[in-house]
Amino acid sequence: MSQSVNPLFQPFKYGALSLPNRTVMAPMTRGFSPGGVPGQPVVDYYRRRAENEVGLIVTEGTGINHPASVSGDSIPLFHGEKALEGWAEVVEAVHEAGGKIVPQLWHVGMTRKKGELPNAEALPVGPSGLTLTGEQVTEPPTTEEVEQLVAAYAQAAADAKRIGFDGIELHGAHGYLIDQFFWEKTNKRTDRYGGNLVGRTQFAVEVIEACRREVGPDFPIIFRFSQWKMTDYGAKLARTPEELEQFLTPLVEAGVDIFHCSTRRFWEPEFDGSPLNLAGWTKKLTGKPVISVGSVGLNGEFTRFSEAEATDIHELTERLGDDEFDLIAIGRAVLQDPEWVKKIKEGRTDEIRAFSKESLQTLY
Repeated sequence: MSQSVNPLFQPFKYGALSLPNRTVMAPMTRGFSPGGVPGQPVVDYYRRRAENEVGLIVTEGTGINHPASVSGDSIPLFHGEKALEGWAEVVEAVHEAGGKIVPQLWHVGMTRKKGELPNAEALPVGPSGLTLTGEQVTEPPTTEEVEQLVAAYAQAAADAKRIGFDGIELHGAHGYLIDQFFWEKTNKRTDRYGGNLVGRTQFAVEVIEACRREVGPDFPIIFRFSQWKMTDYGAKLARTPEELEQFLTPLVEAGVDIFHCSTRRFWEPEFDGSPLNLAGWTKKLTGKPVISVGSVGLNGEFTRFSEAEATDIHELTERLGDDEFDLIAIGRAVLQDPEWVKKIKEGRTDEIRAFSKESLQTLY
């Protein structure tokens, strides 16, 4: 292993989570679970990453127990006997291969269209019934309905611990349900779930607290958030470090262990006047461990999902070595090449495959 990649292969420990290196498989929706149930191809897909030394696997987004949680009949669910049995097999396979794995718990909110499977009759749900572009599609949920959503996340957290996962990740990014509560354009509520930036964190706070009650003090809770939305790459929840601190503080107090800070390009500074990216600022402001992400090892942005060539990771390892962030999530590079981490470690960079859109059609 060359000196230059050494920071990537240092062990990481925080609380109950011990990892052999700093690499994370980023959550990527794959849609290979017919009827919402992950089968043997999905088991093998995650096992291959564990066998090839990915430090921590974060699964693709999995639907919590709410009829409108996902869009599509092949997106994996995280409720129901068959789906949970499938995930238990994934966990067993990953652990047998020496890996660690957490499920990403997900509700798509108002990005779901009326009539979409798996429950065509279920209406999309969001804080104010508004799409990301501001269209009123449904009525805002009542306080009781919001509390039911909180309970569904907590149930998923309890099930994750019961079937042997190493923690959970809550998907609070990219304009999905939790993020729709964060964003002023989609959250117009005037009850306890709305208001200013801090007020709009209340739904996430209750989700985190409810999950923590179910899993106990030592089970890792990772929280993923982003500034950008699928419909607006320039969107900002926090325009300054001070606003970012106001936003993050309630989440820390609610019980987040690790923040997964989603950016499109990890090398871009978050605020003027500092080279720190979003993960770097989050670590500085909270003192919590952070995962950075965004076009690692490739020369194209992941949001475009177009062709991308492999690139060197010198800047990444330098910033990791400087402790700007603690862990780095790799998406497309690991999606199409399960051996990416091992090849980087062993200096076999000439063997790394380029990413192509066709990669999305296969579980490599």
